[in-house]
Amino acid sequence: MKEKKGPETIKHDPYAVLRLPEFRLYISARLCITLAMQIQAVIVGWQIYDITKDPFSLGLIGLAEAIPSIVVSLYAGYLADMVPRKKIIMVVVSVLMLCSAALLYFTLAISNTIALFGVLPIYVIIFISGIARGFMNPAVFSFMPQLVTGKQLYANAITWSSTTWQAASLVGPAIGGLVYGFYGITAAYATDAILVFLSLLSFALIAAKPLPENINPQNLKESLKSGIKFVFGNQVILNAISLDMFAVLFGGAVALLPIFASDILKTGPQGLGFLRAAPAVGSVIMAVWMAYYPITVQAGKKMLWCVAGFGVSLILFGVSTNFWFSLVMLILSGAFDSISVIIRSTLIHTLTPEYMKGRVSSVNSIFVGSSNEIGAFRAGAMAKLLGAVPSVVLGGLITLGVVGVTALKADKLRNLDLEPTTA
Repeated sequence: MKEKKGPETIKHDPYAVLRLPEFRLYISARLCITLAMQIQAVIVGWQIYDITKDPFSLGLIGLAEAIPSIVVSLYAGYLADMVPRKKIIMVVVSVLMLCSAALLYFTLAISNTIALFGVLPIYVIIFISGIARGFMNPAVFSFMPQLVTGKQLYANAITWSSTTWQAASLVGPAIGGLVYGFYGITAAYATDAILVFLSLLSFALIAAKPLPENINPQNLKESLKSGIKFVFGNQVILNAISLDMFAVLFGGAVALLPIFASDILKTGPQGLGFLRAAPAVGSVIMAVWMAYYPITVQAGKKMLWCVAGFGVSLILFGVSTNFWFSLVMLILSGAFDSISVIIRSTLIHTLTPEYMKGRVSSVNSIFVGSSNEIGAFRAGAMAKLLGAVPSVVLGGLITLGVVGVTALKADKLRNLDLEPTTA
């Protein structure tokens, strides 16, 4: 009698998408642009705090980027479903390259911009880059699935894409802090500009892809409404996005790291670079682990526990005065966050039709992406009123409260299982 082959006998290939040349170009471009943005974030944060010595000024960095990103997000999502996505990516990365070049110019001897206007020009450039990132996020999110061969590779592609992003988030802050500390601000901004150019080059080498067929063409107003309606009509997607949004909004401590590095842990820009990189250490380790052992069974419950772990690790970071313990807590926060991000991204890609991915991604960006910057503003404003430590601890406690409410109310997310995929 022939032995029946069950699904459990199918071998999972953790490197499936890495065998695709265009996907390798995509993650190379993503690596370079993320390295550049992380380097830039470290430099801008340290530069502004060094000039102003005001925690609130750090919060304003996030606000300067979040406002334009939120304003353009819905239209950017619509555009990503109506215009070839590569074309949008090429334009916005070119704008980001010009922004990096402008920040570099401000540091040169031939420029006295900062001397004349203080930190205002830096905020202006961050505002412009916020507009560019608002258009970039939906385009990149919806372009990635066009580079892989079927939905069965989505989880694998998301895992490696997340791993690349986290690896860049790990290395980028360390590079930014070290280059700034040892070679100066001009060299650090030059590194940022070169990496953005390399990202542009990598995206240029990927062939343009036609837009997915839209089975229900709509005008701008109807199209935007349909994207919002889809998200709010799907309890699993809505609850997963909301959970991450509140966790990032209240649990984020990254914006305050210059204060912890300078005033509490007593390290210089080099130490700030390592602190900025620490969450990505945990994220990379966890993302690589998930490439081999993807989470399918009880994914919703595991997501909730990991967001709770994220909140606890940030509370412990907030009360720490030891550099090494703080580093470990930030590493743990990144590991917990990585699981939540991969599960959320996988279910959004799986449950969203191809022709709507730009619009759904834009709603996701408003909820989660922009909450990074708004969370930075929240942290800076709260640090101004209460101090850096109470700001981080209170944020972690609120995160735990959000997890508790979600666990009680969001039964579909709590009971979520992800279907196992094979390569």
